[in-house]
Amino acid sequence: MHRLSMAEYRAPIVVVVGHVDVGKTLLLDKIRNTAVAYREPGMITQHIGLSYLPWPAIEKYASGLLDKFRLKGKIWVKGFLMVDTPGHAAFSNLRRRGGSVADLAILVIDILEGMEEQTKESLFLLKSRNIPFVVAANKVDKVYGWQAHPNSAFIDSYDAQDEATQGRVEEMIAKIAGELAENGIEADRYDRVMDYARQVPIVPTSAVTGEGIADLLVVLAGLTQRLVKDKLMVHDGPGRGVIMEIKEEKGWGTTADTIIYDGSINKGDRIAALGLDGPFYTSVRMLVMPKPLDEMRDPEDKYMLVNSVKAAAGVRVVGEELQRAVPGSPLIVVKSEAQLRDALDELRAEASSIRIEVDKSGVVAKADTLGTLESMVLYLRNQNIPVRRADIGPVVRRDIIEASVVKRRDPLYAVVLAFNVKVTQEADVEAQQHGIRIFQNNILYRLVDEFLNWHREQRSRSIEGELNKVTRPGKVKIIPGYVFRRSNPIIVGVKVLEGQVRPGYRLRRGEDGRVIGTIMQMQNNGKPVQLAKKGDEVAISIQGNAMVGRHVREGDELYVDIPEEHLVKLLMDFREYLEPGEVDLIHEYQAAKKRWSD
Repeated sequence: MHRLSMAEYRAPIVVVVGHVDVGKTLLLDKIRNTAVAYREPGMITQHIGLSYLPWPAIEKYASGLLDKFRLKGKIWVKGFLMVDTPGHAAFSNLRRRGGSVADLAILVIDILEGMEEQTKESLFLLKSRNIPFVVAANKVDKVYGWQAHPNSAFIDSYDAQDEATQGRVEEMIAKIAGELAENGIEADRYDRVMDYARQVPIVPTSAVTGEGIADLLVVLAGLTQRLVKDKLMVHDGPGRGVIMEIKEEKGWGTTADTIIYDGSINKGDRIAALGLDGPFYTSVRMLVMPKPLDEMRDPEDKYMLVNSVKAAAGVRVVGEELQRAVPGSPLIVVKSEAQLRDALDELRAEASSIRIEVDKSGVVAKADTLGTLESMVLYLRNQNIPVRRADIGPVVRRDIIEASVVKRRDPLYAVVLAFNVKVTQEADVEAQQHGIRIFQNNILYRLVDEFLNWHREQRSRSIEGELNKVTRPGKVKIIPGYVFRRSNPIIVGVKVLEGQVRPGYRLRRGEDGRVIGTIMQMQNNGKPVQLAKKGDEVAISIQGNAMVGRHVREGDELYVDIPEEHLVKLLMDFREYLEPGEVDLIHEYQAAKKRWSD
């Protein structure tokens, strides 16, 4: 699509991610309230889904820190657009083909707990989308012995702590750095970082006392200037954005909360977006933005209508047909018929790259938005889980039919993974009739973990079933003094030296390979058993033509006679599933067979 001339740099978009209950929302509230307290008149606004923090307000708040680092006057960043709807879905919907519209991220980690499950999931998404980030090691005020110094820079508060408390903080920072290293990330306390392109800065913070907030904002400015400058160039042309949320608003109809990350959007513009049934276009009827924070006290009068919005900004778009759009969809402003055709083609290609439908084995993945679906497919592929079909919306009958097709080829992938979506009644009935398992959760890693645990359990059962059809290796010794019957059938006590024995297994004498007979029954303490493993001592009856004392003696070792085709299967198909010692016993048995034939 044709782009117009370069205009200027926009404010970076910063998203907050992390495990539940680490203080993400509290941290944003503290940052926002802090910025309001130091605001430039009329400059701090609560955009839809975003808070804009102008640099002059941050500069006032962090002046002491900027002086200490001799940075005053050297920051050209205009400010930050902070995504104040933290969470997995919000982050996922900040998507742009092949990446994210988020320029930077704050990964919040509880300094007392270190990395948790959702931290790893967030880290995976940040790495997969190549987003520079800073770690906010939050809740530093909870460290034992910490003396709070409200709203101080961390390094000043840290210097004011006693030696023992400083040591505890250092231990916790080192623990987080170590956990990040296990995930391929080099990190250190921010004031010790030598190369921001290589190392991730860790800033201890408190969302309660405000300590470390100034450090966090200054580090974000530093990352912006060093790492993402090129991403911030905006064009003076038709806008591009991403739809974060679709909702009904009384009096307006369907609205689309959108982040514009390039160009501009005007009232009356034509826009193109992706719907469940493909690309579509409509016109902008209204553009709505909230008033600045200090003018929002009256809930009846918190919005204002605007005629035009420039990147980067959050704006509520009102227009016909917007109920068709899916969250996470691109929003493209078009000024001509040619641009409209290009936009629809681009959207069509993008839809096909995310909504997977292939003729091969794999799970059926369903998610609530385009962004979460994309994240889900990325996550599943990273876990080596094949995906046959991926789509948006509730689980419907067609999804169950797709899974039923997979069941014929690979039952272990014949499932539906439903991420934050409902299951229709029709699909539920169909799933029960076809025996298709549906996994549902609104936390991605839990959804995948539940499936993987089920998959491992089913696979283990399946392999055990197949192994039971094959003669397993076994070696026993006739215990001296435990001959209960000498022939027809032989009844003796044996100790299993290696492997296992079962009724039906044929036994050969180790000394010369003579066939002694077939195990008819086994008993342990007078009770029938079907399996005896290494170390077990059991009584067995052997039906055959041998006699104890003539063809076999007390103390003799006997091998389970394994058919040649079973030997091949054990070594080629099931080697990794055999018990420790079984492979060595197979080789020992093969060597014995060669000796018997010589």
